[in-house]
Amino acid sequence: MYRIGVDVGGTNTDAVVMVGREILAAVKIPTSADITHGLMQAVRDVQAMAKINPADVGLVVVGTTHFTNAVIQRLHLSQTAAVRLCLPAAQCLEPMVDWPADLRTAVGNHSYLASGGVEFDGTPIADFEPAEISRIGADIRARGLKAIAVSGVFAPVRADFEREAGRLLAAECPEASITLSSDIGQIGLLERESATILNSALLALARRTVAALRDGVARCDLVCPVYLSQNDGTLMTAAQAERFPVLTFASGPTNSMRGAAFLSGETEAIVIDVGGTTTDVGLLHKGFPRQASTTVDIGGVRTNFRMPDVFSIGLGGGSLVHDSLPTPRVGPKSVGFDLTRRARVFGGDALTATDIAVAAGCAVIGDASRVHDLQPAFVRRCREVIDRMLEAAVDRSRISAAPIPVIAVGGGSILVPDRLAGLSVIRPEHFAVANAIGAAIAQTSGEVDRIYSLDQLSREAALADAESEARQKAITSGAVPGSIVVTEREDVPLAYLRGNATRVRVKVVGDMEF
Repeated sequence: MYRIGVDVGGTNTDAVVMVGREILAAVKIPTSADITHGLMQAVRDVQAMAKINPADVGLVVVGTTHFTNAVIQRLHLSQTAAVRLCLPAAQCLEPMVDWPADLRTAVGNHSYLASGGVEFDGTPIADFEPAEISRIGADIRARGLKAIAVSGVFAPVRADFEREAGRLLAAECPEASITLSSDIGQIGLLERESATILNSALLALARRTVAALRDGVARCDLVCPVYLSQNDGTLMTAAQAERFPVLTFASGPTNSMRGAAFLSGETEAIVIDVGGTTTDVGLLHKGFPRQASTTVDIGGVRTNFRMPDVFSIGLGGGSLVHDSLPTPRVGPKSVGFDLTRRARVFGGDALTATDIAVAAGCAVIGDASRVHDLQPAFVRRCREVIDRMLEAAVDRSRISAAPIPVIAVGGGSILVPDRLAGLSVIRPEHFAVANAIGAAIAQTSGEVDRIYSLDQLSREAALADAESEARQKAITSGAVPGSIVVTEREDVPLAYLRGNATRVRVKVVGDMEF
């Protein structure tokens, strides 16, 4: 069975057809304002190039920045009610307390505090009050809100209070979409709550977007399942994406890093993904992006769900170049998806980083005669600026002084020299569509993040229990049991909690069965 991977970026939409580990065809087209139109064109073009029968396609995987852009641009967000189970504790800081004012306004700034929540060991903070939740639900319905985010203190340890609150709120507000924080984030109330509110605010957009993706795939005569790539390099079904759109944040850079590992054969490396507008730099560990160990800022909001530790800079193939003294300026503004129309080598009048690469002899693209007037000294200074930007990003991603390969991917990787910061650069075949390849090869996963009391069981038993639950989650998501491997396992003693408490986190991945 064939697999089609699609990555919808801000500048280009890439698509590949794969069977096993073989890449049969790849295409790159400019991204359209209409996500469905661009996806359909890419899928049709790559099928025609590979000369395959649509009936033989087993699945389509899509990576998209659609939901991230909605948060950053404050667009298409639903008014959301944030319900926190915490009283009489955790009431000094209200939900969304550290959000940017314009984003709080976009989601309505509706919050409610109720009795409930648990200690780290699952002991209730206070009795759960069903009548209180029903009253809150009635007020939410009266306000006409159709999105609800429920979070509880230490909900990842014990989620039954959240689930009961969700059931009662659904009874009072049957038209509302409800997200529980225990399904989204990790330990850390404010960050997990913020991620849950963002997810609820995106649910209406997620339903429309997923419906458009399904429709686009169906109009390409494909009858296979549609998956979306998550920000940890694994897959989620279209139905899951409708429920948890925040889990697609940063899936673009993650796809590129997974694709880079696949194409190069390297599992421990630094990946530089150069697009049309930005460059994303991150570290591969065991073939997957290293996960951020701290909170991650999304559109000005601190969240704590799984995210790759990726550093972005305003440098891409479409970055505008200005001749200023003493050094030229490259980026952060870019012509984006207008590169093939506005860059000088394509007949436009904008001087871009791509024009500099062509003038320097680093790439053969467009009409090189249109940049012959650039002075060699100016071109050299521009190259020095670009190299310094890339070297600074690579140095920031390194965790030791030990030599490590650098893998350059993305359509704009023509900007990357053969060596950076003293490290050799690998530019594998099909580097320009690594993001779509990363989507096509994605696996499914299971993850557990929980606090155990080692007064009640041994460390080994706690790790085994977490691994067993993570494996079961992966199997439920469609993983072949025999293919599941542990990619992350850690336990951290929590000296500030009683009961010899230890936080255990285990993640497993496995191949999809289709």
